[in-house]
Amino acid sequence: MAKIAVLGAGAWGTALAIHLSHRHQVSLWARNAGHVSGMRKARANPLYLGDFKFNDQLQIEDDLQTAIDGADLILSVVPTAGFRPILQALKKLHCKLPIIWAHKGLEPQTAKLPYEVALEELGNDQKWGALSGPSFAAELVRNLPTAVTLAANDEAFSNEAALLIHGANLRVYHCTDVVGVSVGGAVKNVMAIAAGISDGMGFGNNARAAMITRGLAEMTRFGMALGASPETFMGLAGSGDLILTCTGQYSRNREVGLQLASGKSLEDILHGLGHVAEGVNTTAEVIRRAAKLKVDMPITYQVNQVISAGKSAKEAVMDLLGRDQKAEGNKAGY
Repeated sequence: MAKIAVLGAGAWGTALAIHLSHRHQVSLWARNAGHVSGMRKARANPLYLGDFKFNDQLQIEDDLQTAIDGADLILSVVPTAGFRPILQALKKLHCKLPIIWAHKGLEPQTAKLPYEVALEELGNDQKWGALSGPSFAAELVRNLPTAVTLAANDEAFSNEAALLIHGANLRVYHCTDVVGVSVGGAVKNVMAIAAGISDGMGFGNNARAAMITRGLAEMTRFGMALGASPETFMGLAGSGDLILTCTGQYSRNREVGLQLASGKSLEDILHGLGHVAEGVNTTAEVIRRAAKLKVDMPITYQVNQVISAGKSAKEAVMDLLGRDQKAEGNKAGY
């Protein structure tokens, strides 16, 4: 039995904490003292995950030092925008524990992926990695079968951390392609907004399948430009997560697309969600990074036009359909 500190008590962080507490001692940390107080009273997280009860192995904390004391591993599940501040707070506590993050996106303003933030803040001597794949909190917490990928900057640590998280209904594969796993987790959220727009416009299953397929091509081009392995995008952290997020009923990013297609304002959509939809903030950052890398990402571009420039969902889809005819694939096969 190990002790694992889970930082971030949203739906996914709480679901992972509940899962891990079946085999390990777990401290679940949240910044908001009122949220922590509510979870302690309910022994559950009704704000984000309903009435799924915490067992005695799971403790709730609002003090970061207390949460990480005696821990063997840190699992960060804060929103991507809060990842650098969490790493900086851990550095102030002189914490050198290995850390895995399970959030997906690019950092606002810098367009950096989480592994680049980790490299800047922690260096490569400290062990760190990313956990990603097709996974809804609402299904993991109900003990439904789930499989994800863990990629780390050290192969032995990747295997060790995977063994700690693996268990019961959660199967964890491991690798060292942190770049590919990070890109897959970030870009699939953008494609889910696009798929939601397509579904919301009533374009049907054919259009959704085309959107997912061409979205995978964009994701792969972007990842390869950053040095990722193309094989990663054929696995759980690539196509697996993409398919789930573009089709699943629990997908917040797909829901954003559905509501955009109905004509709702982005402000009203996000207010009604009550949860973070990472794809909204990620889209502009992917476009910014893709421009520097000279990577063509037409779907991402049109999603950004809808989110950031006020373009109508219908006009964005028509512009995609009106692009010049071309051969499928290029020399790399994408």
